[in-house]
Amino acid sequence: MSERPQQYRFHQGDRVLPFAASEYDARLAGLRKIMADQGVEAAIFTSMHNIAYYSGFLYCSFGRPYGLVVTPTESVTISAGIDAGQPWRRCHGDNITYTDWQRDNYWRAILSVTGPGRVIGYEGDHLTLLQNQKLEAFLSPKTKVDIAPATMKQRMMKSRAEIDLIIHGANVADVGGFAIRDAVKEGAREIDIAMAGRDAMELEIAKRFPDAEYRDTWVWFQSGINTDGAHNPVTARKLQRGDILSLNTFPMISGYYTALERTMFVGECDAASRRIWDINVAAHEYGISLLKPGASCAEVTQKLNTFFEEHQVLQYRTFGYGHSFGVLSHYYGREAGLELREDIDTVLEPGMVISMEPMLTIPDGQPGAGGYREHDILIITEDSNIDITKYPYGPEYNIVD
Repeated sequence: MSERPQQYRFHQGDRVLPFAASEYDARLAGLRKIMADQGVEAAIFTSMHNIAYYSGFLYCSFGRPYGLVVTPTESVTISAGIDAGQPWRRCHGDNITYTDWQRDNYWRAILSVTGPGRVIGYEGDHLTLLQNQKLEAFLSPKTKVDIAPATMKQRMMKSRAEIDLIIHGANVADVGGFAIRDAVKEGAREIDIAMAGRDAMELEIAKRFPDAEYRDTWVWFQSGINTDGAHNPVTARKLQRGDILSLNTFPMISGYYTALERTMFVGECDAASRRIWDINVAAHEYGISLLKPGASCAEVTQKLNTFFEEHQVLQYRTFGYGHSFGVLSHYYGREAGLELREDIDTVLEPGMVISMEPMLTIPDGQPGAGGYREHDILIITEDSNIDITKYPYGPEYNIVD
């Protein structure tokens, strides 16, 4: 029997990418500057977000490792044979397919690009202990440099092309929100309402991006006690009159995350609930007014904390007031350097994209019990911000009969 290859190139079909080749070339140029500044000879990316950011390819792991190797002259995605030609069609640069016939062909494919004994850049927040051991064994690096923090900072600053895509995402999130509002009624299940929003968004994404791959778009639609957490999964709970609702739509376009989040009520809203809702809406509007270049994340956070403290509800806040957008999802890509929290000193700059999303959770059994959250997406401009979320917030529109 002939010997099977450890790796090969399987390039077929036409290449289709979320952005023009010039966009990826610009990102790689920024990366190579980072590498030069830190003395890195070859960068090895293992995370979904960085591989997608620098190449366009969003992998499906299913237990197999994937990679992107960037040197001063090359950019090569490393993919498993099970995917055939799809990774090449969906990536910028070269692609090598590794085979399963021999253990660790993944690392042999990486070695074929890096060579041994180099200064290797890696993602300290993603590379596992096991894969780090294999990196040492196969590449014999001269030394290693964690470049994850620097790449995160690069991703935080959005290009014009990224901002255009994010605006599309915010528009699609609004489409999902309106579909959900139309589906809200007494007796309907959370899951049925969530599916209405998801289906509307996926159809809208397909209309706007007919050549894209469609994956990961989802809805969290919670009611009653299920609204207490921002990330609570959908259930089959049936809506009752007077229920507090939390509408959360998340269209995913080529790995890019956007979101719409709104407080709603079924049919009526009691006085205690209305008081909390009004406070949260006021905090939301105040927070939006604070998102300007030159303000630090910690400064914005402290001002909102003071606002909530003055209204005697600060104890009901459970997380930060907003975060960055880009190549991220609930299982990859957090840009932790741009979050509205007390421990983040990042200063807002034009080209950043950030949410304003105050949330108050009143414990069950207390007047106004439930979770209240409003969420808009803001693009930081030269002197202020642009709000790209258009679905209305507040009681006037979101008490739904």
